[in-house]
Formats: sequence, structure tokens, C-alpha cells
Amino acid sequence: MQVHAHLTFNGNCREAMTFYQKCFGGKVRFQTVGESPDSSRLSRRMKDCIVQATLSRNGFVLMGSDMVSEMGLIRGNAVTLSVSCRSESEIRTVYRKLSAGGNENHPLRTNSTGGLVGGVTDKFGNHWMLVCK
Repeated sequence: MQVHAHLTFNGNCREAMTFYQKCFGGKVRFQTVGESPDSSRLSRRMKDCIVQATLSRNGFVLMGSDMVSEMGLIRGNAVTLSVSCRSESEIRTVYRKLSAGGNENHPLRTNSTGGLVGGVTDKFGNHWMLVCK
């Protein structure tokens, strides 16, 4: 069993997932409303909205969508995405890229086990914790 993160956006899923691809690498696939079986049931203005986006790289999977519920999109601090990096170089690169246009909440620092840990909120309002053991 695996758990994958799924982020909801308000019309800018393609922009966000393309940004994350630049941060993490990998391949990203998009399916728009216009390409989906539900296309005929949804309004014409939604045809370019993303139903499902998937970014994957070596077991790393991040999913996203523009399909916001009727309540609208509510951003908060209840969810933080944790990413385990493989090297000091990788964590420093990902931290720098994710924090571009966002906020460096917790600068990279050595933790009690000798690894690196840090936290950012990206330009889309998502919270990330980066760890390298």
C-alpha cells in the first residue's frame, strides 16, 4: 500500500505541476476536462481545466487537479508535504527551487541525527518539509 499526495488548485494546476517538475525532475502527465469522459457534462469554460495531473520520478508521485469542490479552495496549514532527499546536493537544490517566489519558513539546518532538514511554503501556498538523512 502506498499514499500519494494530491494537491487541488484553482485553475493553475498546469502551472504548479510544471513548476514542481522543474523542482523535482521526472515526467508530468495532464488530462484536461476536454479530454475526459465527463467532458460533455461540464461547462465549455472548464475544457482546459486539469482533471488529473501526475508527476512521477523513481517512486516519487505527486498528483494535482483544478477540480475544486463547491465550497471553493481553502488553503491552510493542516497539510505539509514531506520529501526525503537522497543527498545534500539534492536537498539544497530542491529547497532553493521550491522556495523561489515563496517563503523559506525553516532554513536548512542539521538535525539531531546529523542530517539536513528545512521547510518552505511555495508560491502556490503549499507547505513542504525537506529531509536528508
